[in-house]
Amino acid sequence: MLAVSLAAFAALCVLQRAPMADALVYRAEGAAVARGGDLYGFTVTEWQLPATYPPFAAILFVPLAWLPPAALKVAFLAGNAALVALLVRLSCRFAGLPAPAPVVCAATACALWLEPVFQTLLFGQINLALVCLILWDLSRPPGARGRGIALGIAAGVKLTPALFVGYLLLSGWHRHRAGNEREGRERVRDGLTALASCGGTVLVGALALPAASLDFWTRRVFETGRVGKAWLVDNQSLQGLVARALGDPSPGPAWALPAVAAGCAGLWVACRTPDARWGVLGTAFTALLVSPISWSHHWVWCVPLLAVLLAQGRTAVAALTAVVFTARTLWLVPHQGDLDLRLPWWQQVLASPYVLLVLALTVSAWVSVRRAPAPGTDQGPAALSPLREAECPRRRRSAA
Repeated sequence: MLAVSLAAFAALCVLQRAPMADALVYRAEGAAVARGGDLYGFTVTEWQLPATYPPFAAILFVPLAWLPPAALKVAFLAGNAALVALLVRLSCRFAGLPAPAPVVCAATACALWLEPVFQTLLFGQINLALVCLILWDLSRPPGARGRGIALGIAAGVKLTPALFVGYLLLSGWHRHRAGNEREGRERVRDGLTALASCGGTVLVGALALPAASLDFWTRRVFETGRVGKAWLVDNQSLQGLVARALGDPSPGPAWALPAVAAGCAGLWVACRTPDARWGVLGTAFTALLVSPISWSHHWVWCVPLLAVLLAQGRTAVAALTAVVFTARTLWLVPHQGDLDLRLPWWQQVLASPYVLLVLALTVSAWVSVRRAPAPGTDQGPAALSPLREAECPRRRRSAA
């Protein structure tokens, strides 16, 4: 089954001549570092895409500059396919599910066709690598040696994972106040380790590329327009939903205020849930909601989400979630030119499926947290970390 799925995907890429535009941007970033060029002054591909990641990421991309484009695309396709299998395996461990090889292979064959995963492979993106780093790190027992280092590295490559640092610090403080002092100290220590690790990546970038670092951290990091237009239908963030609903390409406070509210509510739920799995997932989806731009391929967190829903026996919800992430309704609505801004009300649901699904799950989680006992009381198996539980019995649509 896996071989058939991989062969079908590879054939589709060949027939559509998949551009893997993001992989080409990474290659250009590595070349700029190797040759001493202006890291944030170039654009590549026919869509004129610029570099948008911190200097530390560009340093990691240097080996890509040595590969010709054809070899680069093959390497990204094979590497991301392997990372899908790894993500499935890590998601099973995270959720507390058994993961024999036949199950992992079958799940990988299906996961390839989830829209966020499919788009990640098609663009040649690094989302899968970052999620695997974070999930591996946070599914280890609290207080494990070096827990937080991998998370900090992921945040140093792409800024949105930095919200997990806040989650670890705040949830640790909350648990300490609730009487679970040991777990509280462990989470705070893990959060500080992640913060130091992320700071180390910034320092490496500053030492190796001082001019580019100054340019990025004082200027480019605030230029969200470099990433793309926020109102495009493939932007599955809260700003994308608001921009399309209002027909306003720059919604300003109409987006910023709900984003602040969603961020606070999401972190509140994540820090107070007695189930560490939902704490991690809640933080991931909160980051995707409040980020100015979260392209549909950023939502590869749908894989561990499905694993946790299945582990909890919520089969109907898992099936509905799988349909939402497979149906590709966002690509069915008119989205040529600026048609994204002129959608009728009934197409807004189709245009923002991931945002609406996560908002519904957040409300459901909030209700559950309100009814749940506080950390430090008798919470049963759900209070354990995922690993301990398992041990216990255009972009830029033009590229699409």
